[in-house]
This record gives sequence, structure tokens and C-alpha cells, in this order.
Amino acid sequence: MTATTLATAPRELILLANATDVLGGVTAWTHQMARLFAAHGHRVQVVGIHEAELKLTLPEPPAYPVTALYPSHPPTPWRPRSPLAYFDLRARRREAARVADKRRAVAHLSEIFRAAGPGALVIVTQVWPMEWVLEADTAGLRLIGMSHESYEYSKRCHRFRWIKNSYPQVDRWLTLTQEDADAWIAEGFDNVGALPNALGALPELPSPRTEKTVASIGRLDDQKGIDLLLESWSLMAAERPDWRLRIYGAGQDAAALKKQCTALGLDGSVEWMGRTDDVAGALAASSVFVQSSRGEGFPLALMEAMASAVPCAAFDCAPGVREIITDGEDGLLAPPGDTAALADRLLRLTGNPRLRDTLGDRARVNVQRYSEAEILRRWHELFELLDR
Repeated sequence: MTATTLATAPRELILLANATDVLGGVTAWTHQMARLFAAHGHRVQVVGIHEAELKLTLPEPPAYPVTALYPSHPPTPWRPRSPLAYFDLRARRREAARVADKRRAVAHLSEIFRAAGPGALVIVTQVWPMEWVLEADTAGLRLIGMSHESYEYSKRCHRFRWIKNSYPQVDRWLTLTQEDADAWIAEGFDNVGALPNALGALPELPSPRTEKTVASIGRLDDQKGIDLLLESWSLMAAERPDWRLRIYGAGQDAAALKKQCTALGLDGSVEWMGRTDDVAGALAASSVFVQSSRGEGFPLALMEAMASAVPCAAFDCAPGVREIITDGEDGLLAPPGDTAALADRLLRLTGNPRLRDTLGDRARVNVQRYSEAEILRRWHELFELLDR
């Protein structure tokens, strides 16, 4: 499909995220969709609340406007904890400055919205930016709210309250799976739908699966569960002395995780690769992919591994994971947080070349149901629905 054969009229689209440049899957998804929409004739811009410190490297410079409302993460609101705190003049001045900065940011966002004109679509890719959207001038716009995490993961944190307060006010509220959509409908929402992430380009050649390497790719933070992965690896490393675990990623927990690795006696079999901008290369050099997350939405890294024909072992931590992987057919799932079970799945994959080949080849075929063309078609159906 090209811009000349677009199934829907060209539109003004604004994708709004926490940050436009932060290292992470939502940022990668935001720019993937922005490129896809722009390539098919839509007028696109990407807006972030703030610029990030730990930045994502994009595959190519954006061919669409990218704006950050703040140069760095804005401070949280000041809440006095006692009557005496009201006499803290420094705190009051900082709060006054924060309020003034937010007023300017909202005014800037309103200018962007007004310039887009009536009928423009604002796709709020994460929940936090709704704080600014709801204060901005959205007259004549259509609002689509999204969450890139599962219902259960949202319910365990403050974002559950944010969604309950903000997303009844959007025209359409999108989860990544129908299972999650049904859970939110049970919470009383009547504007919920489901739209999965899109797979990027399929690698021309699959991984040869010749290296005795297991790969993990993701941020080094609590959500990604690298501490759980290290525990699992410690249960199996002695049985696979010729295999290596390569951990790709950066994040705030890096030092603590490396300390844990040493304490578990794994320094000889675990390689800390740092962040990578060559995911395809990392997967091509791997024979197994592992995902140990505590929570996920619709993980791009998992889809990328499957597209490279790398068989996957993962915690069944979210509907998106079990929608992507069919256990025993194109990957192996373990109960969430069960490190012994994850070790078992890794032992099965590392010890059985025929199983690796079978699951990897099926994965490469099955994951193509999330092709960019198919997901774009579903987005266009949604745009047409919102016009009615």
C-alpha cells in the first residue's frame, strides 16, 4: 500500500508520549507508527512531555516534526505534609515555578492542537500525558488513549487510578489485547477496543541458531525481571557449561544486577552487552531468546526474536505474551515469576536442537500475522469508525 492507494483520507495525526526519545519499547513503537502513518500519506507529528536522559537511537532521522514540551522531566506537584510546611518559602517558590512551567507547556500543546485543525486525531500513547491533554484546548479533535501494559500490571500501580480518571473522556481507549479490553469493560468503560503492536520488517535471513547463546534484550529495571532471569540461569548454568547468557540493555538497576550475578557465581557464563542499536544482529548471533518480565503489554522484543526464527522462553506475565506465543507450538511459556519453571524451559531449548529448529521456524511464520500492513489496516478501520 502506498500514499496513492491509501484506503482512508489523509489525516492530521499527533502521537503524544511521555518522551519522544527515551530508551524503551513505547518510544520505538511511537516512531515506528509515525513512520508508517507518514509513509501512507498522513500528516504526522510526535510530541513528548519531556526530553530524556537515556535516549533511544532511531534507525533514521524523523521525517516529521518532533517536539518536547519540557527540556527534562518536570517536577512532581508539591504537597505539604503538615501545616508548618506551608511556611516553607523555598518549596512554595518551586511549586509556583512548576505551575508556571506547566501553564506554558499546556499553552504550547494547545497551539499544536489548534494548528492541526478540526478533525485531527491525537493518539495518547501512554497514560501520564493525559494530565496535560485534559488541560489543553482539544476543541474539534478526536482523542485516542492507549496503554502499553496489561490490565493486571496497571492495576498494581498508580496508573490504574489515572486510567480510571482520564480515559472515560477519550473517544476511544485502546488496549493491546482483547483480554485486557474485556477486563477494562468489566471496570465500567464503554469506549474500549484492542489493537496490537505491529511487527517491524521481517529479517531477510533467519538466525542460523548455531551459537550456544541465549539472549535477553530490555531495560535493566524491575519490570523486565533480569534479577529473576539470573536466578533461573543459576539453576541451569552448571548443566549447560558451554552456553552463554547475553544480556543486552541499560538502566538504573545495572550495578545491583551485576552484583547479584557475581554473588550467584555466574560471571563466567553471563555477558553484559550494554544497550544495542543492532537488535537484528544480536538475535542473529543467538539460538534462544528469553523474556523474564514481571509485566508487559505486547512486547516488541519478543516479536522481533520470533521474526528472526529464534525460539523463545518467557514468563506468561500478560495477555500480550500468550497472544504472541502459543505455548509448545512456537515458543515455551512459564508461570509468571517461577524461576525454576523458566530454567526448565531454557534447559529444554538449549538441550534440544530439533526443538529449537521446530519452534523457531514456526515462530517466524506465525508472528507475521502482526505485519505492519495488517495493523495499519486495523488503524484505518478505527479512523473510519471515529468519523461516523
